[in-house]
Formats: sequence, C-alpha cells, structure tokens
Amino acid sequence: MPLQIPDPVLGTWAKGFPSRSAGLRLSEVAGAGLHLSDLVTPVLTVHEAALAHNESTVFAWAERQGVLLAPHGKTTMAPALWQRLLDAGAWGISVATPWQAEVAVEAGVSTVLIANSVTDGTAARHLGELLAADRDLRILCWADSVGTVGILADALEGADRPLDVLVELGGRGGRTGARSVEEGERIAQAILEAPGLRLAGVTGYEGPFGPDREDASVAAVDAYLSTLVELHRRLAYPPDVRPVLSAGGSAFPDRAAAVLAPQRGDADIVLRSGAFQIHDDGFYSRMSPFGPLTSTEPLRSAMHAWSRVVSQPEHGLALLDAGRRDVPFDLDLPVPQSVEGRITALNDQHAFLDLADGAGVAVGDVVRLGLSHPCTALDKWRVVAMIDDPDAADPRVIGAVATCF
Repeated sequence: MPLQIPDPVLGTWAKGFPSRSAGLRLSEVAGAGLHLSDLVTPVLTVHEAALAHNESTVFAWAERQGVLLAPHGKTTMAPALWQRLLDAGAWGISVATPWQAEVAVEAGVSTVLIANSVTDGTAARHLGELLAADRDLRILCWADSVGTVGILADALEGADRPLDVLVELGGRGGRTGARSVEEGERIAQAILEAPGLRLAGVTGYEGPFGPDREDASVAAVDAYLSTLVELHRRLAYPPDVRPVLSAGGSAFPDRAAAVLAPQRGDADIVLRSGAFQIHDDGFYSRMSPFGPLTSTEPLRSAMHAWSRVVSQPEHGLALLDAGRRDVPFDLDLPVPQSVEGRITALNDQHAFLDLADGAGVAVGDVVRLGLSHPCTALDKWRVVAMIDDPDAADPRVIGAVATCF
C-alpha cells in the first residue's frame, strides 16, 4: 500500500539546499538538474545505489533465515524510506514512541510495532482511538512491568478493539525489560486479565549484552536471546493470536535469527534491525554481521556529509563548517574520506581537521565525511538530498527525502 509521502515546498528552512531550489516541491527536486556543487555546505546526502544494495542484501538474507523484518523507523523517520522497506517485504515498521507511531499511522503504515513500554495514559488512549478508526490497522507495544499493564488497561478500558501487548524481557546490565522469566510470566498473566489488552508475544533487545563481536559477547547475546525463547514457550496465548517473538538490533540480527528462528513454526519471528538501510562508516561498519559471517555481501554506507574548509589558522589544522548540529558524534567522530587526516573535535558549527603529513586543503575546499550512527545523523536534517554516486566528481542530485523529526 502506498504511503503518504511528505512533499513540502522547499525554502530557506531546508538546510543544505540552494536559494534556486526555493519554491520547488520535494518531488520536483529530481528534475531540477541539481548537482552536489549546487548544494550549500554543510550538507548530508544519501546514496540511492547503496540503499538498494543494503535493502536487497538484508531482505534476501531474512527470507533465507525464515524471519520477518519490522525495521526500526526511528532511524530515518522518513516515510519515503519506510516505503522502500515495505516494498521490499517488511512485515511492519518499528518505532520508539507513541508520537512516532502516530507519524507512521498517518503515513499509512498498517502494522506498527512500538518497541517500548507506553506508560502515558493519554497516549495509550489515543492508540485505542487509532485502532477504532481503522479496522485494518495493527498496533503492538511492550510492557515490562505489571504497573505498565495497569496503565494500559485503564487507558483501554471499554476500547472498541484490544491493544496487542508483548512482554518485554531484559536482563541484568541490560536496558528495559523484566529481569526474570518468572516476572515475565506475571506480566503476561496481567495482560491476559485486562479486557482492553491482548497478549501478543515476547520481545527484547539484545544490544546491551554484546559491546563487540568477541566470542564472550556473542555468547552473552545468545544466552539472553534464549531467555526470550524460554518465556515464549511457557506462555499460553489467546486462541486467536499468532504470537510475535521479536528481537534483533542492527549489531546482532544474525544471532537473533539463529536463536529465535527455530520457533517460527508457532510464532512470527520479527527482527527490528533498522540501521541496515543507511548503514555507516563507523559503529555499524564494525559491528554488522553482514558479509562473511552471514555469507552475504557487506553493507555499504548510504550517507555522507560534505563540509567546506572555512579556516586554516595553523599548519596542519583546517576548520570545517560542519559541527554537532549537522553530523553525529555520539558513537564516533566523522572520518574525512577525501583527504588524509582525522577529525579531533566538534563544536556547534565547526569540525577540527588534523591533516596528515603531506595532506593539504585550501580554504573553500569541500571535504567528504564518513559518519557513524544513522539514527543520530538524519535527525539533524529535515530534508536530505539523494545522490547518484558519491565517488563522482560532482554527483547528481536525483531526489530528496523529507524526515519527520
């Protein structure tokens, strides 16, 4: 089903786009004859061929594993990119908050998985209203405590349709989630006893248990995922429910598939990996299993930033015009790709580039930057230009994507 794709009129609010693009609708950018050199630095771009490669690689792998994908929409918050995922065969779209769920529903996503507990009664009531307004809509959320179930039950009392709730299981040192299988059973029983709710499965997030791909981390991730299977096997679901068993961030989808997929005979195994579509040149390039571990092609970074040299106040130092308001810095600093050197610090609107011996740039030169963590890259941009080839001398702008941050 086609989504409702934002098609705003560009203006000065669209960071990175030139004044000549003012008045164009987003859908008209592809035919405007723009090149990267026409854009105003700093600017973020996405690479269409890399997007297509990443999507085809991961969806083909998921089909071979017998698992479904509900990629995390919070990564891009871009309905146009969600549409690509749905067209590729996504079971649904995951989100992190009730507001993000509302954005997805408004765009036309028919299966929305809120990968979080909803503890705001007003937000929960609105979810019930959305379900009542569209009989084809499915919304699922999590609960990791009996208290959360109570909030949801109060909000959904008398609801026209029940809200699907998954029991979230965590573990010591993890993030959210009940800390034992026994507590998960108590939460499940509370859901079963709440008239406005429906027990729909078991879920969790394995990321905190594996900081790297060393054997000890993989073993810890597998041990945690096995507790999800144990809880799933202990629960008695309503007769009209095919349960969902869900995990799989972007660092360990291979382990989630290996541990959970044997349960696909009586459950939908849904992985929520979201960063794979954009990928990166930092954290996920180090952590992603795609490549030899999964007998697939490696993923490719589909995002780059382009930043101009604004100052060279000292030998070996260049200041760029991209800063914390433009590029991610939570996991790694950007990496210069068109000149040898390293980014040593970011200010609000400056990057400090320490040039390698023998490397040189001039004031006004544009430097391509590899980035780490797409979730904190796209949230800084309301419109992102799509280019044909980042390695070209002057890439063509072949479209643009609006985000809903």
